[in-house]
Amino acid sequence: MIILGIESSCDETSLAVYDSEKKSILASFTSSQAELHSRFGGVVPEVASRNHILKIESLFEQCMEKADIKPKDLDAIGVTNAPGLIGALFVGVSFAKALGYSLKIPVIPVNHLSAHIMAAELQHQDLKPPYLALIISGGHSHIYDVDEAYNFDLLAKTIDDAAGECFDKVAKMLGLGYPGGPAIESLAKNGDINKISFPIAIKNRPDFSFSGLKTSVLNKINEKTETDADIAASFQKTIAETLLLKTVRQAKAHGRNKIVVAGGVACNGFIRKTFMEKKGVEVYFPSPRLCTDNGDMIAFTAHKFFGRRIFASLEETAHDRMQHINK
Repeated sequence: MIILGIESSCDETSLAVYDSEKKSILASFTSSQAELHSRFGGVVPEVASRNHILKIESLFEQCMEKADIKPKDLDAIGVTNAPGLIGALFVGVSFAKALGYSLKIPVIPVNHLSAHIMAAELQHQDLKPPYLALIISGGHSHIYDVDEAYNFDLLAKTIDDAAGECFDKVAKMLGLGYPGGPAIESLAKNGDINKISFPIAIKNRPDFSFSGLKTSVLNKINEKTETDADIAASFQKTIAETLLLKTVRQAKAHGRNKIVVAGGVACNGFIRKTFMEKKGVEVYFPSPRLCTDNGDMIAFTAHKFFGRRIFASLEETAHDRMQHINK
């Protein structure tokens, strides 16, 4: 089976072709808008949507050429339909429906969060459920339990800022660029991770909260008693320790010894190191490229869930929010 994957939930337009017989990605192309949005200090939804429209057709043509196939060789199309920026999602869903209709092949709606989790299985072909999954990105800090039937049970989530959002806001406080994650990580390499003791919020509850940490960082910046590098390093350490503490606690509570960590913030080297050094659990990260938004994970997830026979009709639409990711 050859499946096209389409991702357009935020500021990356990404398409990929997955061959289930070869168990490999035949082609993958991504157009990032990070530089375009950096001047605004964050993603502007209308700008993102317009740029998806400008890029999606050419990326599809590049995928066909690289995979050395024709559109008629496709067996199905997977497309992100939730959650994300609604206008951006509409572009991908509309393109997928039109292409599927013209080729008379099924279109499989894919939840963006389930695809981030499945990216780990694409990367690590020996990985099978059950396992616990932590998704950390600009919009999400969620923990899911994933069983053998690929049911996704939400165990914990952020009650305010997501981890990635917190990185962006702290980076802005420190006068760094967008996106904030890479900027914080770079600055933190010159700082002392133990210089400042920032609090872990709601430590004895499953859910995450990062708004208090953000306020603590702002107060420390205003005090002007510590270097920016020390603040960045101590902040990054607190984020990593918070994520590890709550994720491992949920893994133990649900009898899971395998943990998947995915999403854009999972690119962070310090967070990776913190999790990988934890004894008693197996931790799986997708490669950094598969942690950011990509068509590969959409195509692969569509293949994995094809047997559920949940296909999009012409009335299928996009959803900006959707916590429940089971189909």
